Amino acid sequence: MLEPLVRAALLEDLGRAGDITTDAIVAPYHYARTVLAARQCGIIAGLDLAKLAFRLISPDVEISVERPDGSSVVEGEVIASVVGPARAILTAERSALNFLCHLSGIATATASIVAAVREYPAKIVCTRKTTPGLRTVEKYAVRAGGGSNHRFGLDDAILIKDNHIAIAGGIRAAIKRARNSAGHLVKIEVEVDTLTQLEEALTLAPDAVLLDNMSVDELRQAVSMVAGRAITEASGRITASTAPAIAAGIDLISIGWLTHSAPVLDIGLDYRAA
Repeated sequence: MLEPLVRAALLEDLGRAGDITTDAIVAPYHYARTVLAARQCGIIAGLDLAKLAFRLISPDVEISVERPDGSSVVEGEVIASVVGPARAILTAERSALNFLCHLSGIATATASIVAAVREYPAKIVCTRKTTPGLRTVEKYAVRAGGGSNHRFGLDDAILIKDNHIAIAGGIRAAIKRARNSAGHLVKIEVEVDTLTQLEEALTLAPDAVLLDNMSVDELRQAVSMVAGRAITEASGRITASTAPAIAAGIDLISIGWLTHSAPVLDIGLDYRAA
């Protein structure tokens, strides 16, 4: 699953004529010793994609990993050494860093939320709000940061949302239709915005309830109403500063911005003279 992503990124960058800057300046026989180094503190994710970027340009590039995915790094720390034909290293540099910085940013953001709720059993999960084509690796980065994954797509669980409810004519109708259609291994979750909706949903025993954009007080009441009869999931613009107040009694905290808006982790490729 990774190689097509990396090949597409390289093709996008190389275009029709390849790296005309490097080819003009760097001799084909020149070998270089470089390192991938952290320029700020964070959590690493995406090294497999970075390694593929270099190796697809030239199998002669050797990568030695010092800090594998899931590792915490500090500013200036070497993540991996990259040694080989200088042309290949420079040509693959940006594609490798794009993956590594983006996914490490997701892992770092996830780790910050996980740390904020470490005193509670609540799990931090991502959503389907992902970059088109990159869902698998972005969800992997969430796990590298200590989080967990929500459903990967529309085909692995039923999540009844507001528009489903509106079109079906109500929560009860939507849940009944879902249950009549779902196989015995398929979980059913329903999104609710109010405690009244939650009360109605619970009469049909869904497997999970998504408590969307509720206040802390409403969430506490919701947890009391559910009383362990379903998995409880809180969502809605949750950050590291707001997560602890939400986490008490909640099973899952889902956060869309982890995959669609997490800032990159600044990582650079630095040349080291032989």
